[in-house]
Amino acid sequence: MEKIVPVQDRALLKEAVDRFHRARTLVLGDVMLDQYLWGKVSRISPEAPVPVVEIQRETKMLGGAANVINNIFSLGARPLLYGVIGNDGTGREVMAALEQQGINTAGILVEEGRPTSMKTRVVAHSQQVVRVDRESRNEIGREMVEKILAFVDGNAQDLDVIIVSDYGKGVVSPDIVEGLRRLKKSWGGVIAVDPKVGSFPLYRGVDVITPNHHEAGAYCGLEINDREGLIAAGEKILGNLGCGAVLITQGEQGMTLFERGGKVQHIRTAAKKVYDVTGAGDTVIATFCLGLASGLSMVEAAVVSNLAAGIVVGEVGTSTVNVVDLKNAIGNMRLEG
Repeated sequence: MEKIVPVQDRALLKEAVDRFHRARTLVLGDVMLDQYLWGKVSRISPEAPVPVVEIQRETKMLGGAANVINNIFSLGARPLLYGVIGNDGTGREVMAALEQQGINTAGILVEEGRPTSMKTRVVAHSQQVVRVDRESRNEIGREMVEKILAFVDGNAQDLDVIIVSDYGKGVVSPDIVEGLRRLKKSWGGVIAVDPKVGSFPLYRGVDVITPNHHEAGAYCGLEINDREGLIAAGEKILGNLGCGAVLITQGEQGMTLFERGGKVQHIRTAAKKVYDVTGAGDTVIATFCLGLASGLSMVEAAVVSNLAAGIVVGEVGTSTVNVVDLKNAIGNMRLEG
């Protein structure tokens, strides 16, 4: 039976956040650049029934697996990153942004002929008008796969957690996942996955999977519009994949944790306002895994990640959370269950 998670021990959670810097994490996945074009709309185009956006400024920031790294880094840990970019201007911008923040780029591979993924979002009056994606979804070549697996195998014994950030851009291939599955047999750490809909079956036997409710519903062939649908989806994913836990995020509805043995726990949203969910899933999996690596239980880590997500969705654009803000959010947790 589902239950609402009560307020946790604030001191325990804050102490865990203070230990985040010790967490040994590796993020593997699709590295990309998020571009935002900010402007205003004052008229409709005479050429077609679409708004004309007058661009006033532009911002660029790390996205995808690189945003997971950004979140981990901003919470005090020093993670490893493994991903693939193209030999292009966007790839060089990604490398420069990583280096500027002091993030180790030794694990970033360059594949000739492959474009670096970039998502361009046009925003007017705090609302996203359109998104333009420039990318390849083809699987990376065998040479790239072998280099990634060699890197992971060589570093695994020094890691607490491996996070797979799968945006469906070709880096997280079946061969990569099979290599992680082999590693899991001899390695005592946690493998956590933020999946795309079509890749769910790849992740049988991982420790935790963190889809949003749209992804969970699409995989299960269900419309999740009530608690019954959500619980049915979570239990189906848990049963089909045989993973240790499923954490389904639900935007303004919070998140629900499914664990083996039929344990279902709902964490109410911590967000006061929801302006933009871009990158919220990255924040959730980053904070959740740091919590696990710092000694928290699954549900305690979920509570902390819910608080972190509540902070970032209150900002327009890809965002991260820091230790001070997260500890303040823990201190301000509401007292009702």
